Amino acid sequence: MTTTARTDAPTRREQILKEAARLFAERGFHGVGVDEIGAAVGISGPGLYRHFPGKDAMLAELLVGISERLLDGGRLRVGEEPGDPRVLLGALIDGHIDFALDDRPLITLHDRELDRLKDEDRKRVRQLQRQYVELWVTVVRELYPAAGEGEARAAVHAVFGLLNSTPHLAALGRAPMEDLLRRLAHGAFGALGAE
Repeated sequence: MTTTARTDAPTRREQILKEAARLFAERGFHGVGVDEIGAAVGISGPGLYRHFPGKDAMLAELLVGISERLLDGGRLRVGEEPGDPRVLLGALIDGHIDFALDDRPLITLHDRELDRLKDEDRKRVRQLQRQYVELWVTVVRELYPAAGEGEARAAVHAVFGLLNSTPHLAALGRAPMEDLLRRLAHGAFGALGAE
C-alpha cells in the first residue's frame, strides 16, 4: 500500500491540538490551563479561543478525531488491499502500530480522560470504536473461519491492548519496536488457528 506523506507545515489548530494532547497526557486534563497550552505554541491563552471555545472542545476534537482517523484509515487499508485476508490483517496491524507509536499521548489521554467528554462526544467515540473493531473482526473471521465471532472479537481487543500498551513501554527505537509489535500481533491472531 502506498500512502502520501503530508509535507506542509501543521496549521496553528493542529499545533494547539498536538501540544494539548501532550500536556493533558503528562499532567491530566484538569492539571493543564489554557495559558500553558497557549505558551506551548507561542500564543496567549486567550488567543486559543480564536481556535477553540475551550479545553473541553480540544479534548473532544482529540478523542473523536483519533477515533475517526483510525476508522477511516482502517477502511482505506481494507479497501485498497487485495482481498487476501492475510494481507488485509497485516495492513490493519501496520496502521494501528503507526498510531500506537506516533500518537502515544492520545492513547494515554483516551485511557484517562474519555469520561470527561460530554455524553454526545463520548457516544460518538464509542460508536466509531465499535465500527473499527467490527472492521477487524470481519477480516479476522475471514482469515480464521473456525474462530467464533466472540473469540475473534476477544482476540481483536487483546491485540489492541497489546499495541496500545506502547505508552507504558521503554522505547526500543522505532524500527525494532514496530517489528516486535508486528510479530506479537500476528502471533496473537495466529493462536486462533492453532488446535
